[in-house]
This record gives sequence, C-alpha cells and structure tokens, in this order.
Amino acid sequence: MNPNVRIEPWSDGDLELLRRANAPEMMEHIGGSETEEQVLARHRRYVNRDGTQNGRMFRIVLLPGGESAGTIGFWDQTWNGETVYETGWSVLPEFQGRGIAAAATAAAIELARAEGRHRFLHAFPSVGNPASNALCRKAGFELAGPCDFEFPPGNIMRCNDWRLDLTA
Repeated sequence: MNPNVRIEPWSDGDLELLRRANAPEMMEHIGGSETEEQVLARHRRYVNRDGTQNGRMFRIVLLPGGESAGTIGFWDQTWNGETVYETGWSVLPEFQGRGIAAAATAAAIELARAEGRHRFLHAFPSVGNPASNALCRKAGFELAGPCDFEFPPGNIMRCNDWRLDLTA
C-alpha cells in the first residue's frame, strides 16, 4: 500500500498529537513514557524547530481526510565528530502497518536533501525495534552497525546506526 500523506510543519495546535504518541506502547523502545512536563517541553522544542540548527519537526497528515497519523522530523546532531542530521518518527498505532511511516520518511528525506546543509542523515532505532529498523532499510539507509546512543538524556540505548547519503 502506498498511502497519500503530507508532512506539515509542527504547530502550537499539535500538542494533543504528541500526548497521544506518549502512550507506553509507542515509547517502549525509547526509554518509556514521558511526564506531562516533559511532553510540554518537547512540544515547545518542536514548535521552535524552524529549519535552522534546531531542525524541523512535522505532523504526518493522512490524505484526503487530514487525520493526524504521527510525527517525523530531522535536526542537527554531532555524530563521530561530524555535524549530521538525525531523524526520528512516530506513527500512532491505528495507522501502523500501512506504509505511512515510509511515505513520511521519503518526504522528510527530500526536505533534508533540499536544505543541503549536511551530507548525511542518520537514524538510531533501538536494536529491539524491528519495525523502525526495517523502515530504515526500506528508505535506503545503510546500516553502519550497532552503537550506544543516549536517549533520552541520561539513558543509554543500544541502537543501530543507519546512515543515508543525501548527496547520492
């Protein structure tokens, strides 16, 4: 299935989507659910990502109905001494398994490529998250290998480092 999706810049009105994505089953691979205070802080960061060093965050919109299906974004990250983009996504359970994350990832890749600020886009899904690792492979990322990655702050996760050359 190739769903019709659009990604829209994150806005003040998207807080409820972030709350919905904070469900335990959605957060199990990234350190667990956040407190309301942490969700509000994340929302403020997302609203303030404006395409500069803060990166860009988006709401995934399913067309034609305009339903909010999840989130995706990319932001600057220092990795192995180099400034790269990092990307991450989240698709609500009722929309999973329909190709929505793949379509949104393709759209985000094109935006990161068009910005032309960094050569590489990295994703760091948990080694225990088969769906996100499969999405990386499907989207054209190359597996650089497993690594330890701090997320959320203070929590070391065992992840796979997936890398996409935006100049290719």
